[in-house]
Amino acid sequence: MALGGNPVFNGKNFRGATQAPPAPQAYGQGSYGQNAYGQPQFGQTQYGQTQTGWNPAQQGMTQQQLQDMYNQPAAGPADTGRMTYDDVIMKTAACLGAVVAGAAVTLVVAEGLAYTLMIVGALGGFVLALVNTFKKQPSPALILAYAALEGLFLGGLTRILDNMYPGVGLQAVVGTLSVFAVTLVLFKNGKVRATPKAMRFFMIATIGYAVFALINMVMMWTGAVDSPFGLRTEIQIAGIPLGVFIGVLAIGLAAFSLVMDFTSIEAGVRSGAPQRFSWTAAFGLTVTLVWLYVEIIRLLAILRGDD
Repeated sequence: MALGGNPVFNGKNFRGATQAPPAPQAYGQGSYGQNAYGQPQFGQTQYGQTQTGWNPAQQGMTQQQLQDMYNQPAAGPADTGRMTYDDVIMKTAACLGAVVAGAAVTLVVAEGLAYTLMIVGALGGFVLALVNTFKKQPSPALILAYAALEGLFLGGLTRILDNMYPGVGLQAVVGTLSVFAVTLVLFKNGKVRATPKAMRFFMIATIGYAVFALINMVMMWTGAVDSPFGLRTEIQIAGIPLGVFIGVLAIGLAAFSLVMDFTSIEAGVRSGAPQRFSWTAAFGLTVTLVWLYVEIIRLLAILRGDD
């Protein structure tokens, strides 16, 4: 599993669920499935004992019932309560549906109320993100509530920026879906992988980006910069706003975070993680997609503002 990426997947609960313990070895059993000395092998009888076959009649079964039992298909992961890709897809779709529903609210209500709901969504989403990340067992209700609150935030943000730069909202949606689709296809084809070298670069770049974002936010709150995007548009390099370079880097980090999310989900399915952790996987993907959307719409707004 890719460690150091999305904290949702790096929590000890999800990580522990994807690391199945070794099967216990029965008492008296040797290595590689061999029986201990003096123990009979499967299908063999000890000296002096009469060998008997399994008689279906003694079990109250007819030959037809026995044949029907043999013809039954083997139980799959879903039948045994294990996480599957279908589970993750369905639950991720439910989370994204909650995001869209929340965004629709802030897009249709009065403008003043929309901004209030946006702040509520941002603060509430942040709190529920922490709760869901560190919760021992995934809670579908809390995960869907997080998605709905993030929808309120994204809808309000989109409304503000789309009023300033018409069309950026739709462009951001298309851009987010495109990046997600391309990343998924490249991952399935083995073209991109969360290698240790890439992970080290990701961690260093993410820490640097987080420090920049914190400094920029403080300077905007204190009025040290007048630009609506702070240092992102206040500083220019060769006539290009700093926010363009920062935005491209952030989108790249979010896309690579998707790669790490896919890696963690793949590990969970292969190791037979409990089915309930498909909600954790859906939550982790939603967190990354929200981050990706915010970075894309901000970059588009900066580019439109520089026209």
